[in-house]
Amino acid sequence: MASSPCGNGNFDSGLEIKTRSVEQTLIPLVSQITTLINHKDKPKKSERTLAAIHRVGQAVSVAVGRFVAVGEAIATENQELKDEMGQACFEARRAGDAIAQLTDVASALPSQADGRVTVFSDRTGMVKAARLLLSSVTKVLVLADRIVIKQIITSRNKVLVTLDHLERVSTFQEFVQIFSQFGNEMVEFAHLTGDRQNDLKDEKKKARMAAARAVLEKCTMMLLTASKTCLRHPDCESARINKDGVFHRMRCALEQVIDIVTEARSCGENQLLPASIYNGIKDFKSSVECLRENLYSSSPQSMGSQLEALVERTEDFTDSAYTSHEQRQAILSVCQLARQDTQQLMNAWIEAQSVHAKEATEDMEVAILKTCQSIGDLRREVHKVAVGRATDLLKVHGEQLPLRALKTAGAEGNLEAVAEYSRKLTEQKEQLVETCRLLCHVSGTEPLEITCVHAEETFHVIGPQIISAAQTLALHPSSKIAKENLEVFCEAWESQLCDMALLLREINDVFEGRRGDKRPYLSLPRPGKLSANLKTAKAVKLDAEEQTSMAKLGLELRLLSSDLDTEVEKWEAQEHDIVRQSQSLASMAYNMYLFTRGEGLLKTTLDLFHQAEVVSEEGLQLCSALRTFSTQLVDEEKSVVMTELEKLVALCQQLQMGAKTPVQGKTATFQKVDSSIQTTKGILAVVLYLLPFCNKLSKKYKSERSSLGSPQDWRERQDASTPVREEGALNSKNSNGFGLKSLEQHMAGLNLLESK
Repeated sequence: MASSPCGNGNFDSGLEIKTRSVEQTLIPLVSQITTLINHKDKPKKSERTLAAIHRVGQAVSVAVGRFVAVGEAIATENQELKDEMGQACFEARRAGDAIAQLTDVASALPSQADGRVTVFSDRTGMVKAARLLLSSVTKVLVLADRIVIKQIITSRNKVLVTLDHLERVSTFQEFVQIFSQFGNEMVEFAHLTGDRQNDLKDEKKKARMAAARAVLEKCTMMLLTASKTCLRHPDCESARINKDGVFHRMRCALEQVIDIVTEARSCGENQLLPASIYNGIKDFKSSVECLRENLYSSSPQSMGSQLEALVERTEDFTDSAYTSHEQRQAILSVCQLARQDTQQLMNAWIEAQSVHAKEATEDMEVAILKTCQSIGDLRREVHKVAVGRATDLLKVHGEQLPLRALKTAGAEGNLEAVAEYSRKLTEQKEQLVETCRLLCHVSGTEPLEITCVHAEETFHVIGPQIISAAQTLALHPSSKIAKENLEVFCEAWESQLCDMALLLREINDVFEGRRGDKRPYLSLPRPGKLSANLKTAKAVKLDAEEQTSMAKLGLELRLLSSDLDTEVEKWEAQEHDIVRQSQSLASMAYNMYLFTRGEGLLKTTLDLFHQAEVVSEEGLQLCSALRTFSTQLVDEEKSVVMTELEKLVALCQQLQMGAKTPVQGKTATFQKVDSSIQTTKGILAVVLYLLPFCNKLSKKYKSERSSLGSPQDWRERQDASTPVREEGALNSKNSNGFGLKSLEQHMAGLNLLESK
């Protein structure tokens, strides 16, 4: 019951809970009420049990009183909710008083038979009071949640007003003043929407919110340079087109956020995603397997139509000009095999129905297995084509040849060359857009489908914007602002390619049975444990421009953490110290990446510096585990590990010192953020080199141990050939040679961040 406070039929408040914060607030209350209800089945109780029930009842009443006081204060500050909130608070207080009265010792009567006390024998009254309390408390929480939505809408409205002013400015001085205000308002909006995104329970809404916020993040820097270019060259048509495109995209993204938050009808929730092959296969396979339970739930004809609709979706692959002949033939062959197997199943099904069979016959069972296998083959084939296409494109486009050529041609004022390379970029854009569409077919989850659609839209929009920026530079080749503007749009394109690489990894994770989602690593140090000198430091948030400049660095960190996760999963011994500490580093690096996007658990620069200290400590512990591991290696292998180990120790110490060094001023703080992330990247790069090398050695020595005899014999041979340092020997003795740390040591760096 406690795990799903709104899902129990006995206590249904009739209100849908859409955020984790509301749900988590209700769980303790549900738990306490459950305790009271469960004890109602045993009316005779000992004095000790009675006292415990009395304490729970009074605790509920006191907690409700405090809760209601907060609700009433909210009602006073928000007149539009005053009546609803007031009524909900009144009902909550009344229910809390009723529970206190029903659990009051003074109202309990001693039993004449054994002298024990009979308490709150009115079970109906307790259940009624509990229902009323949960319903009213839930309503108060949901009404309070409306205030959060109101804050987001108000923040959006401020951004829109300032956006309109920015669009109409005619002088640089006026633009600088208004853009400064706009930047502050965007930071506020980013944090409000980031908190909301993290709080949403619906993963599809989360993905849509992330997509809209990514647009706003990237467009903020584009808006700055596009507007400056337009002000410097007011008569340039391509500059105006470039600027108008950015403003339009920002307004659309702002509206999308509000649609998600308010659940307006125009929200993406009600916009159907493209019909994907993955979903078609999942639905078809489900229909096939359902025949084992019920032969008469659907008709053979409907199953045939369902398969044809699925095969039709593969035309996005087979009709593509970029699909090779071999790939096209492979998909068509699998589709034909699926048709044949399905036809055999339909024939067996019709035969079973003709004899009024009550369950699937043996022929049907064989046909079901063959059909599921051929459909699985289809899924693997289209996945291979989509992922292979995306991988090849990322390799080719990673060199950014058209972008570099456009920059050069624009700077030279060569309009003909700009036109030529614009055609090449347009072709590249069309390839990427189509590839995103294919990835959408095989993504495997609705949130990833949403991310694919977002990537497709982004390439579709940014391509022409790069071309208009290049045209502007070609018309004004000496303009520094026009050159800077083209650079910003090219960086946005490169950033989207990085996002696409991450998306590709997550799609592969889902296909291979691993979730693409990462757990947030709550590893900020406890107050007082670390960085005493940071206690008085001022925590600041990065503004929109700083977050934009951090975005590329953050993406590089995210790619490294993803690569690290991949290497970790290749280890057979997942409990190995090296594996667990590497996992921790990857998770913390992911948290730092989220910080560069204005998301996640690290809200301020102070949080980031605390996290950097924990990264350095975890890295040093990994060094200890690697040193212990190296005692089992021969000279050449040990030399390689120790060389990289020295680099890792130096980087961890550098990160620790940098995080502990106090700084003053916004510029110095920003430089410290940049340095912390750069050093963390260096740490991950070294670990990424060491992991596969150590994994290979671990497998090698494991094989040798099995062939040379017992582990003890092997260790004795190693001891004879390689002297073991005292520290290494101590670790081996305590942890079976691999330095397994205690749970207490692992948890020492955790912070009670959830209570924030």
